[in-house]
Amino acid sequence: MISGSVEGERLQKVMAAAGVASRRVSENMIAAGRVTVNGEPATEPGRRVLATDLVSVDGVAVQLDVSKRYIMLNKPVGVVSSLADENGRPDLRQFTNEYEERMYNVGRLDAQTSGLLVLTNDGELAHVLAHPSFGVSKTYIAKVSGVVSAQTISKLTKGIELEDGPIAADRARALGAASAGATLVELTLHSGRNRIVRRMMDAVGHPVIDLVRRQFGPLHLGSLPVGGMRDLTSVELGQILTIVRDAAAGPAGIVPAEIVPAATSTDDGNG
Repeated sequence: MISGSVEGERLQKVMAAAGVASRRVSENMIAAGRVTVNGEPATEPGRRVLATDLVSVDGVAVQLDVSKRYIMLNKPVGVVSSLADENGRPDLRQFTNEYEERMYNVGRLDAQTSGLLVLTNDGELAHVLAHPSFGVSKTYIAKVSGVVSAQTISKLTKGIELEDGPIAADRARALGAASAGATLVELTLHSGRNRIVRRMMDAVGHPVIDLVRRQFGPLHLGSLPVGGMRDLTSVELGQILTIVRDAAAGPAGIVPAEIVPAATSTDDGNG
């Protein structure tokens, strides 16, 4: 948290503490007009800010509250996206117990889907990024039964009818044969519906064998091993904070009245 007097801390000191750059480089950024505070350019020397101020560098948000944690997890198959599963199944507590802070999962993956999941103690960010009205995009790699044709890929992007209404992938492509009688398919969509990838592939006649979420918004799983965890980089954090701020400031004004991430739901989640 920002300490000091009621007037706050000097902007360059806060930027350095947030990992943006050294104080000297931060001073140069401020002088060059690259930094804004609450949407206004901050070029004056000695500008002070509070933890509640919104600071951006080159249009990318900066988290001033250093007590907040943002963790990327490569969730294994068999783990439910809950912090207290009422059915006694393996849950996310095995990954969050090492933190003193109360951590939330940003959205969900069903138990049989592995891949990218964000854990954080920033309840507002967790809520907004998972908000169904916002619809952050997610990219999955699915190993599916059968040989997927170009016509099937076209059908996925043009739209198909499911029991809860029509759905279309933002992007889809076949990546080639995974093994005899199976194909790898990459799907990108922004829907928050339950088990949506599995249901879409079932609907076009190619049931999912394995499913991995590789990307969530601007975040990429990269080479993080299954069960592995790491802090988000300052660049990644800036990208997701910018998404949250833009969502809150947009026409819909997604500012939840109560921040209660669904950490104990029995819903199997997305994927």
